[in-house]
Amino acid sequence: MDWRVIVVLAPLAVAGGWAVYNIGKYAIAQVQAFLSKQA
Repeated sequence: MDWRVIVVLAPLAVAGGWAVYNIGKYAIAQVQAFLSKQA
């Protein structure tokens, strides 16, 4: 594999992972709030 591919994909992977982490954190909080409201 060409090193340039890694140089391009690495920051994209980090950014994607960071976005998923942040969105997931809020999504889990929303689900927990919804479930606690249901109970």
